[in-house]
Amino acid sequence: MKVTVNRKAHFNAAHRLYNADWTDARNAIVFGKCANPHYHGHNYELTVSVKGEIHPETGFVMDMKILKNLIETEIEEQFDHKNLNEEVPEFKTLNPTAENIAVVIWNKLRPKIGKNLDLSITLFETQRNFVTYDGE
Repeated sequence: MKVTVNRKAHFNAAHRLYNADWTDARNAIVFGKCANPHYHGHNYELTVSVKGEIHPETGFVMDMKILKNLIETEIEEQFDHKNLNEEVPEFKTLNPTAENIAVVIWNKLRPKIGKNLDLSITLFETQRNFVTYDGE
């Protein structure tokens, strides 16, 4: 029997969506206000989901204190109140779309969570816009 446990977190960050190989005009057409050269921000809401068998001795899929600490150190401390384009190394050459942010978060957490557990990331950029990534 597999169960999914979830931990919610949040971070505030600024970013700019643009393709450096394009003109400002093309970036404006494709990314709209999100291409603003002075950046813009979001209050991101994050759900980290871990799925696996319940451990017979602890009753846990994963100790939630460990998951909480991983999210704090690997994600919140790295992303919160940062300019993603300028201050987060992964986005120096990667456009910080919600899709790419979710993949980066997954890649940061995956090596720290048991291989016997499935990992899924859901990232809300706004209340209505969110993405989910599970490694596929």
